Amino acid sequence: MKKIHVTTLGCPKNIVDSENLLGLLKINQFEIGQTPEEADVLIINTCGFINDAKEESIQAILEALELKKNDPHKKVFVAGCLSQRYRKEIEQEIPEVDAIFGTEEYTEILKALGRGHAAMDTLYRSRLITTPRHYAYLKISEGCNHTCAFCAIPAIRGKHRSKPMEQLVEEARVLAANGAKELIIVSQDTSYYGKDLYGKQSIVELLQRLEEVEGIEWIRVLYWYPTNFPMEVLHWMRESKKLLHYLDLPIQHVSQNVLQKMRRAETRESIENILQAARKLVPDMTFRTTVIVGHPGEREEDFQELLQFVGAFRFDRLGSFLYSDEEGTAAFELTDKVPEQTARERQEQLMELQREISQEKNQRLIGQKYSVLIDEYNAEMNFYLARTYQDAPEIDNEVIILNPSGAELAVGNFAHVEIIDATEYELYAKI
Repeated sequence: MKKIHVTTLGCPKNIVDSENLLGLLKINQFEIGQTPEEADVLIINTCGFINDAKEESIQAILEALELKKNDPHKKVFVAGCLSQRYRKEIEQEIPEVDAIFGTEEYTEILKALGRGHAAMDTLYRSRLITTPRHYAYLKISEGCNHTCAFCAIPAIRGKHRSKPMEQLVEEARVLAANGAKELIIVSQDTSYYGKDLYGKQSIVELLQRLEEVEGIEWIRVLYWYPTNFPMEVLHWMRESKKLLHYLDLPIQHVSQNVLQKMRRAETRESIENILQAARKLVPDMTFRTTVIVGHPGEREEDFQELLQFVGAFRFDRLGSFLYSDEEGTAAFELTDKVPEQTARERQEQLMELQREISQEKNQRLIGQKYSVLIDEYNAEMNFYLARTYQDAPEIDNEVIILNPSGAELAVGNFAHVEIIDATEYELYAKI
């Protein structure tokens, strides 16, 4: 019986793919290795979205091959976005790799391991969760229909394909039965869900049906696409007891010059309309966004417009990416590239502003009381790590519960705390 280890790189959508694969391996009688050193087969589930992600994936492949060099009986399989996009290049430049697979090629991986067919529509039944059991990602669709100039995802993942609602509700029930209390909805374009299957956007109906799943207490949605954002979801947020007041809306930019070069259909006005409506309808909304700095054609005045917008709106959470020049994308062909040093200076200026905003907002929370979900216990330092409804795992603030001795706390449970101190990205709390 082969022991297999899976390394996952990239976004939560990749985490779901790896969990599906791990579940398949387990029901096919393979043992799951906890470390690469002990495994017979090393599977690297790669990311190929931007340069940094590609470099991280290549480094992981080379590290696996180093283990193989010391133990020639090991095999190294490469799967996921990088190999979907650069299969031939990997074959030519890293010939030591034993097998290469694209995204979701579960059957092909099983066959390479001497097993049979993978039933794609029932993967969720055997899925092996790798996150803490009290939260899990629910991937509601695959691919994307947009043609953003900077993005290679449609070329890697294909057109938008929604999963049937009945299947998603059943998957949520399985996750809840396994202990999930927080359900985190992910896709390339959450706003578009259902249009291909049902002829209309159906994300609100899906959220209403997920509301009924027993055991799920928090529903968090990531990756709302601004162009076709369903405003009715804001009204459902006001009614729902489980849908968190958390809006993850990646705007990428606000300058019309840059938005046009990015081939984004929205305008600054349409972005402002969504944000203002959300703030009015859901006053305690937490706003998260991501922006790209240094896109070809971004002038200094465009960047200053973005900086002023961020300073005025004051997002609760903001992440930034340096533009990555990806072959095969429309932006790759543009000639008015921004020098990397200029882009890095702009990014640092933007993130310095966001650090100030985050520090100010967190200071205002001192004295406030929250129900938090406990993610982890540090026995050596005797504190718990938790999150408020305002915080998604891995990317947002953490709540550090100090001096918890004597309190009846447990990872995966909710606790009522008071915020007693704060830094830019951390909150300190007591029971």
